[in-house]
Amino acid sequence: MEIMDIIKEAFLFPSQNLEKLAIYIVITFVVGILIGGGVILTAFGAYAGEFIYVILSVILIILGIIVSFIISGYQLGILKSGIDQVPEAPSFDWKNDMINGVKMLIVSIVYFIIPMIITLIIALITNIPGQFIDLFEQAAVAPANVTAATNATAPIVSGVSDAAIAALGTSIAITAIIAAVLFIIFAFLHTMGESRLANTGSLGEALNIPEAFKDITRIGVGKVVAVIILMIVVVSVISGILGYIYGQVPQLSILSVIVTPYLTFFAQRATGLLYSDIA
Repeated sequence: MEIMDIIKEAFLFPSQNLEKLAIYIVITFVVGILIGGGVILTAFGAYAGEFIYVILSVILIILGIIVSFIISGYQLGILKSGIDQVPEAPSFDWKNDMINGVKMLIVSIVYFIIPMIITLIIALITNIPGQFIDLFEQAAVAPANVTAATNATAPIVSGVSDAAIAALGTSIAITAIIAAVLFIIFAFLHTMGESRLANTGSLGEALNIPEAFKDITRIGVGKVVAVIILMIVVVSVISGILGYIYGQVPQLSILSVIVTPYLTFFAQRATGLLYSDIA
């Protein structure tokens, strides 16, 4: 499927499945109420000193998390519909969607914990912790300057050196650049991992990172990058326009309840259509 055809078909997809979109919107609204209510009850319980409110808040938050798993699992179903190139959005299957939602969480953890660990290792190699300690030690000496300045016989002790600041800045910059590259690469791999999960239903296949990498090459690196960038551009432009409108008319921010799920349908469908080339 051609790149622009993927974007066009995916963008129209939610409007062609308004009933499923409406159900999805209601469920996401319920999640917001459950988790938001839980947070409010936690704060109220802490203020009132009533333990019962804490218990109720925990129950609401747990329910919210469970329903959020259903939402995540349903998103996988939308991705699957794109892979199969069927015009209809999938029906809600609460049990199966919840299981898939848990699988989605596991996939995300595995794919993003790797660049996180590598980033921490790079931070140690560039000695960021040691340089921070050195900076704090130099800063701790600075108050002695006040005493030294009032005592003609006391030596003036220098504060934080420019060299120490420059060294720390360089280390942070190197680590940040490497981290950004790693997270971008693994974000693409994560997309393939989710697609593999949707296509096969197997968590093992989804976590097969070497095969996920091969999937990118099978589809074509240029095509994968182009489709994902176009998805980001579409979402960013619409979000930017609506953000401006919300700033002018705050009451219209309620539209985000509809727009955000619409864009979620779009992104998942586009990803599925992209992966359908090799499914």
